[in-house]
Amino acid sequence: MASKFSHASRLTRIALLAGVALGAPLAAPAFAQGTAVAPLVQGQISLADLAERVMPAVVNIAAVTTSETRGRTLPQLPQLGPDTPFGDLFEEFFNRRGQGGQQGERQAPQQRRSQSAGSGFVIDPSGIVVTNNHVIGDANEITVVFSDGLRLKAEVVGKDAKVDLAVLRVKHDKPLPFVKFGDSDKIRIGDPVMAIGNPFGLGGSVSSGIVSARNRDINQGPYDTYIQTDAAINKGNSGGPLFNMAGEVIGINTAILSPTGGSVGIGFAVPSSLAVNVVDQLREFGETRRGWLGVRIQNVDDATAEALGLGTARGALVAGVDDKGPAKPAGLEIGDVIVKFDGKDVKDSRDLPRIVAATPVGKDVPMQVMRKGKELTKTVKLGRLEDGEKVQQASANNKPAEAAKPAVTSALGLELSAQSEELRKRYSIKDGLKGVVITKVDSNSNAADKRILVGELVVEVGQEAVNSPEDLTKRLDALKKEGKKSALLLVSNGQGEVRFVAVSMN
Repeated sequence: MASKFSHASRLTRIALLAGVALGAPLAAPAFAQGTAVAPLVQGQISLADLAERVMPAVVNIAAVTTSETRGRTLPQLPQLGPDTPFGDLFEEFFNRRGQGGQQGERQAPQQRRSQSAGSGFVIDPSGIVVTNNHVIGDANEITVVFSDGLRLKAEVVGKDAKVDLAVLRVKHDKPLPFVKFGDSDKIRIGDPVMAIGNPFGLGGSVSSGIVSARNRDINQGPYDTYIQTDAAINKGNSGGPLFNMAGEVIGINTAILSPTGGSVGIGFAVPSSLAVNVVDQLREFGETRRGWLGVRIQNVDDATAEALGLGTARGALVAGVDDKGPAKPAGLEIGDVIVKFDGKDVKDSRDLPRIVAATPVGKDVPMQVMRKGKELTKTVKLGRLEDGEKVQQASANNKPAEAAKPAVTSALGLELSAQSEELRKRYSIKDGLKGVVITKVDSNSNAADKRILVGELVVEVGQEAVNSPEDLTKRLDALKKEGKKSALLLVSNGQGEVRFVAVSMN
């Protein structure tokens, strides 16, 4: 979905899953039910055969969320006597507004329905569908629509917000067409790819391009390692597949970088190498079970590497050790640099969370650390990340609450406010989203020209996170001192779909 980083529903996130190779090519151009999509014959230039083979397994996702809202309380008015001019009209008017109740009564609960649309794909003929988590959100009703018009109700098997994936199940009396995951680790920059999805509600739309880059970190989560592609991805493509030329899914379209909300040739997909393990866990357990080390880390720059005697900048610097985490009994200390974990090199701090998360819970894992210029080997028994998060949350809840700060300001033609329960309800902001709420947009401002909307959140300014209006104004002041003429904002809608928007500071 769109944003300078906008989900293909908002930024357009693309999730990729690694898997086994596809079967032999089909003799007929039609997609055979219950069989994997055949690879494209080597040497073919047209994508028509490939699109025809995989299209039946790509679906549109329609999600409906129904929530209960209450009407506003009517004002208390003085009793109107029988001789009061128009008294009977006032009484009738307010009784209607109160749905027949007395003045001052709260209206009965009402149902509010919101709808969203995205894409997905079938990975098992029994009816297992993969899509983005942000496509379905907290929907009460999910419908999967196939290219031949077949509509099936779906149930949620499991979902994971950290990688933005969800697994659904539909039931049908016949095997369903499906596709398989390929190995995204084998793709190279310049390889051709094809995306299929439901952009702007136009289901079954095909676009093609190349792999523009790999391992992109767009600051969307702890495991960012996106495939970048110039294949056109727009709002509604979220959750759809990114295919290699063998008809294998190497990514799940998830986000786009766009100043306008439409495709400008910079799209991002979650690689299959990251997604497959998540999907497998969601299918087996209905939840993720990631490894947990229990450390706080930061990147190692050249100056730090020299000071620590590393020679070159590498590894993940341990900046904190959780007292209740697995790292402490394993002997890790603040200042250690983890350079290898479970036999895998840790090139920088971004590598470690992904490697640890993909390692089985409870496994005894060897790791190489640099401490005061010497390399040591430590062994850690991994815990479960989800359990660690519960411990950390309980600890945080025991801390005394900070006093609320009045936080409202105006900048860049925007009126901004700190998040509150009232604002989250008003703008349907999902729990856990961070940022500053936009409560007003000057129609004559550059922000309005860039289609920034009331109810959205400013998450970052100049690639630094902001959690209060004060943070935002301080960051803007810093950018002005640096001589910047515009501020790069990371803007999110209430469902967590983000985009980058450059707004003039003049």
